[in-house]
Amino acid sequence: MSAFATLVEHLADLLQPLFGASAAAGAIVLFTAAVRLLVHPLSRAAARGQRARAALQPKIAELRKKYARSPERLQQAVLELHAEEKVSPLSGLLPSLCQLPAFFLLYHLFSSTSIGGRANELLGHEFLAAPLGDRWTDALADGGAFGAAGLVYLGLFAVVAVVASFNYVRAKRVPLPQPAVGGEVPGLGAVARVMPFLSFFTLVTVAVVPLAAALYVITSTAWSAVERAALYR
Repeated sequence: MSAFATLVEHLADLLQPLFGASAAAGAIVLFTAAVRLLVHPLSRAAARGQRARAALQPKIAELRKKYARSPERLQQAVLELHAEEKVSPLSGLLPSLCQLPAFFLLYHLFSSTSIGGRANELLGHEFLAAPLGDRWTDALADGGAFGAAGLVYLGLFAVVAVVASFNYVRAKRVPLPQPAVGGEVPGLGAVARVMPFLSFFTLVTVAVVPLAAALYVITSTAWSAVERAALYR
């Protein structure tokens, strides 16, 4: 983790002329963009997988009629069809899963008071008036919801709400990539129904994690909104 801390510090030094006291926050946004660029090939593969799964719908409809009285056999037949056509029912989850290590790395980095036996100097950095190591509860305790730090969070919540609303409206008009065909894989049908609301859960994440991790989540969520609009149009 000390190597990652050094990387963030160097990026912050490079961005200092542009972002001033918020240079570390800019470094986090840049790091997030780099992660999303690395994951983008998986996102493109997930889009191709979604189109391939959509092409299988007529065959799956036939299987539903054929095995209408045997849910277990239907599930097996659908999985066999995916395997035969070399279509993974879980490919849509890979981009999100691959980002988890980066998120948890930032979370632990800005939750630790020391790194490699020395004080964590990154905790002294801020985004506007809010320390990167603080949470929303810290902002509420120091000036309230409309204090300097509280206003930063209100702005972030507004950004998340706009992105979440965009994703929700788009999910209703154009179905988002689903992890499997509705219900044939146990539990994934429920995931598909919840998908349009997932962006709103980001509000909770932003409120409870350190601000640095919240910036990662917000940047990644906004990136996903644009990426999906381009890949699934």
